[in-house]
Amino acid sequence: MFKKILIANRGEIACRVAATARRMAIRTVAVYSDADAHASHVRACDESVHLGGSAPKESYLRWEKILEAAKSKGAEAVHPGYGFLSENEEFAQACANAGLVFIGPPPSAIKAMGLKAESKQLMEKADVPLVPGYHGSDQNPELLQSEADRIGYPVLIKASAGGGGKGMRIVEKKGDFAAALASCQREAINSFGDDAVLIEKYVQRPRHIEIQVFGDTHGNYVYLFERDCSVQRRHQKVLEEAPAPGMTEAMRKQMGEAAVAAARAVNYVGAGTVEFIVEQRDDGSMNFFFMEMNTRLQVEHPVTEAITGLDLVEWQLRVASGEPLPLKQEQLQIHGHAIEARICAENPDNNFLPATGTLHVYRKPQATAFQRSRVRIDDGVREGGVISPFYDSMIAKLIVHGATREEALARLDQALAQTHIVGVATNVQFLRGILRTDSFAHAKLDTALIERERAVLFDQEPLGLPLAAAASIANTLLAERATASADPFSRRDGWQSHGIATRPFEFEFRGETKNAELRYLHDGALALSVGEVSGPLEIGSFPTGQLELMFNGHRHTLNVYEDQATAHVFAADGATKITAIDRLAHAGDTHAEGGRLTAPMPGKVVSFAVKAGDKVSRGQALAVMEAMKMEHTIAAPADGTVEELLFAPGDQVTEGAELLRIAA
Repeated sequence: MFKKILIANRGEIACRVAATARRMAIRTVAVYSDADAHASHVRACDESVHLGGSAPKESYLRWEKILEAAKSKGAEAVHPGYGFLSENEEFAQACANAGLVFIGPPPSAIKAMGLKAESKQLMEKADVPLVPGYHGSDQNPELLQSEADRIGYPVLIKASAGGGGKGMRIVEKKGDFAAALASCQREAINSFGDDAVLIEKYVQRPRHIEIQVFGDTHGNYVYLFERDCSVQRRHQKVLEEAPAPGMTEAMRKQMGEAAVAAARAVNYVGAGTVEFIVEQRDDGSMNFFFMEMNTRLQVEHPVTEAITGLDLVEWQLRVASGEPLPLKQEQLQIHGHAIEARICAENPDNNFLPATGTLHVYRKPQATAFQRSRVRIDDGVREGGVISPFYDSMIAKLIVHGATREEALARLDQALAQTHIVGVATNVQFLRGILRTDSFAHAKLDTALIERERAVLFDQEPLGLPLAAAASIANTLLAERATASADPFSRRDGWQSHGIATRPFEFEFRGETKNAELRYLHDGALALSVGEVSGPLEIGSFPTGQLELMFNGHRHTLNVYEDQATAHVFAADGATKITAIDRLAHAGDTHAEGGRLTAPMPGKVVSFAVKAGDKVSRGQALAVMEAMKMEHTIAAPADGTVEELLFAPGDQVTEGAELLRIAA
């Protein structure tokens, strides 16, 4: 077994690998960028080496620097994690040339499976079922258009070297193909350095089910069952679970054996995932087709660990060191049900726009011990840390395990309710919304689930104005009491010797100004009116810092965190925020954007679709930005005429930077 390894990654996966290595008495070396100088993964390892600038191309993609670091620290092997260099055959070969063990498959397997078109041809020879499509090398746009026409719409354009949902577009009709192809190729060249694409028939009501496979250097192969990853946004996974609901033993065996056949076809070694698109038929049966193979450990590997009780990173290390697989196929069993939720810094109500900022509050549910735990959290951040624009938007993975799917669902909802994040927008409440949909609760799964349940998932307010306002006011009163003078005439809580005093409050809630009135009654009691809701208000606090509130006939236990003038309220039923308005603040401090159009977040300008003098309509696509590894289209806020473009393609811009001017 290795004595020391270098982890060529960052964030939660680097922390995850380091945890297993520590348990196995293997020393670890971290690498880090400027932005990650104080990151959790650096602290999780025994030693660390600085690579360079914050952008991946200046640090985590500089494999020559990584190899230098490994050699200088005496590491015997390199674990690539996922993303970055994990599926780069040149890096894997460079490790071997440098006398280092690459903890992953051989370069030949990475190359064979890395190009989607070639891998499909390979799978066809191995008798693995394929979706009808075009996987050829001729990338002439006219040919690609004609192939899409031949296959029949809707079609899916996919970057041949892609993964993680990047470089992928669904095209519903012929007229949209050219623009979708150009966007897909642009994103592919930026993410993978290769703009080749393949085209496939877009399967209706598809499920995304993948098989975890493992191979060793002794010719042994096993499949560690399946994961259902159908719940996706922007072609990226949101929730993953194992085993897949509705999976029969016969189909599990059939898919597992097909996945092993795929691995054997490329002499695979280590952990890999064979992804299948599953067609759901009207009679309830399912048919599956090979989609791609990810030649690395997957983000969602913890759900497989939860149902098998195994440590897949340990298996990786043992196989890479030359040991045979620890178990044979007949020794593997499924225990219970596990679900993983990806907690991301993003705004679901704004097309999942990634968010950046400081984690002013980051409170997590209590986790239990490792693989088959009831609640597990894999993360690489801590309270006070920064979510930067340089890397993926995922903050953490929350994994739960239960005896049944229903038990796991209830446990996940409870754990998400205990996850409190302030400082950046997150998808936590959106995830809770998915769990409560009829589709997910009853396992009516397909990749269109989020779109199908759009009416109950987006622009929702779980707590409402009365409770939000009451929580903010109660929190203010408790803070005032804590700092009040013993002199009753110096108190700021409205106390007076007789009669009733009133105290007005003004808030901004969901973009609108709202009013509330607190009344101090002569007996010391409180009454609150918020809109049409009025009633006694009773408040208290627990030693844990939670707020207890009785209002409008209901008792609530809440967590309230103040971030400047905004109160972030977390309750069992959901979370919300409300901002107190200072009546003395200058009214001119806010202004409308008018004809300006600004960057919603830090990133790079990819292209402009207009030029000075062009007339545009509200909602028309004007520019494309790239941030957090994804493309984002910027649309016109109103009708008008473009006066001036203020940046050029390739320019880096900060959040709020004015990109162009539009005159009404």
